Amino acid sequence: MSSSPSHLSQRSLALAATICAVAMTFIDQTIVSIAAPTMQGELHLTTTDVQWAVNAYVLALATLFSFGGRLADTIGHRRMLVVGVLIFAVASALCGMTPAGPATEPWLITFRALQGAGGALLYPAALAIVASTYAHHERGRGLALFFGIAGGLTAIGPVLGGYLTQWTWRAIFWVNVPLALIALLLIAWARPQTLHRPAPMDYKGLALIAGGTGLSVFGLQQASLWGWSLGTWLCITAGVALLVWFARAEARSTSPLLNIGLFRDRTFLVQNLVLLVAMATFVPVTFFTSAYAEVALGMNASRAGRDLLYFFFGFVVTAQVGGRLLDRAGAKRPVVLGSALASGGYFLWADRLTTLDENAIVWCMVMAGAGMGLMLGQSNTDALNRVPQTSYGEATGATQTVRNYGASLGLAVLGTQFASALHSGLTSSLTALGLPHDAADREAAKIARLGPGTGGSGGASGIPHVVRLAFAAATQAVMYSMGTIMAVACAIALVGLRTGTQRELPAAARGDKAEAVGASPASASGPA
Repeated sequence: MSSSPSHLSQRSLALAATICAVAMTFIDQTIVSIAAPTMQGELHLTTTDVQWAVNAYVLALATLFSFGGRLADTIGHRRMLVVGVLIFAVASALCGMTPAGPATEPWLITFRALQGAGGALLYPAALAIVASTYAHHERGRGLALFFGIAGGLTAIGPVLGGYLTQWTWRAIFWVNVPLALIALLLIAWARPQTLHRPAPMDYKGLALIAGGTGLSVFGLQQASLWGWSLGTWLCITAGVALLVWFARAEARSTSPLLNIGLFRDRTFLVQNLVLLVAMATFVPVTFFTSAYAEVALGMNASRAGRDLLYFFFGFVVTAQVGGRLLDRAGAKRPVVLGSALASGGYFLWADRLTTLDENAIVWCMVMAGAGMGLMLGQSNTDALNRVPQTSYGEATGATQTVRNYGASLGLAVLGTQFASALHSGLTSSLTALGLPHDAADREAAKIARLGPGTGGSGGASGIPHVVRLAFAAATQAVMYSMGTIMAVACAIALVGLRTGTQRELPAAARGDKAEAVGASPASASGPA
């Protein structure tokens, strides 16, 4: 049955509200890295302090996603969306007010972590609202808009950060406040209606998953600073052990934080594996693309950020195509084709990096982005379609935890590969130029530690050609790995997914409540 005009209006308002809300979290994943040098100089921070300002946000997100999803399902998606937006906006304003002096480091890190906590509360609720607002046969198209626009906003971070930093670095945080106000107004106007399921909170499960996720993601984050040392492996191992304990405890719990039974559904499990693998390239590609543009091509930070728009142009366009394919024929076709397209794009992109010619790689960037857009949102939506409406937040918490794991793993492993390739390439090049091997090795190690800060802001003429070429070769090695990773995602989807569409699961269960006053479960399930 087609939706009425009033339903279409409410649906559009709900979609706009959730996109405005999640826009803050996507932009903040990349915007801080652009302003980091200015912040470091003005606030007299160490490199470690700046790293923690970035890591605290990601760590809080990863640690609390499952909690946020469960909380949304038990006390209401709209309510948790409002709470999450308010927390994020207040934390953003306070980050922008960071004082200079002894309190600088703890202040910035604390409120960056609070931003991440707000994001972990609002994102599962936002996604659950979008999923509930669209009928099952239209959900692919609706979530394609959500993922396409929200994913494209990741590229806005570096561009926006470059411009705002020219005024004041504090503006990169303050920009979230008007976005939050717009989101809150749209939420109040749309009043999205969803079901929720009151239940006691599993605090033991919360402690286990927070500790397990936090320790393992922290270990992966620190791999770039500590190397693959004993401390790194202890953190990762302890985290994984706590997560195994969590899974065993949840299987026995009468009111689990995360229903482990969700993973007994073959498609839900396979799509989470696909997301884990694919995210190992999706987040790192934004870092390596900007770094290559700054160092190998000698662009300034703002222009390097704009280079990401080529990738996300392809992403946004094909996300809509993938959503329609999902609604019409199921998820297998867009996920398999998208993974294959992304893999080919990464390989072709890698092949042309050492030409140091931006024009030679533009269409490869668009191709890789198009592949990711075709598969990523559809994989997420298909996983969500496997659970009843009252578990949307819980399922989103699970998929987002998996996605963060994949991104953290990709950054750690690919970052280590990049540093090793850059060190080796520079040593060989400097030795060929006549420098003694030991001196070449020391100089290469020094430049490799600097990474993207080698001097991109000064233009290509300020960076020695040997450094630019070695940086390009190291990026090439990483891009070849990304192509291989997406080939693995393609194989998992090809073998593990079944063809055909998924039928809608029953929304209501005993104890379910409609969130909007006066709404019945039938009306709360969204337009038919």
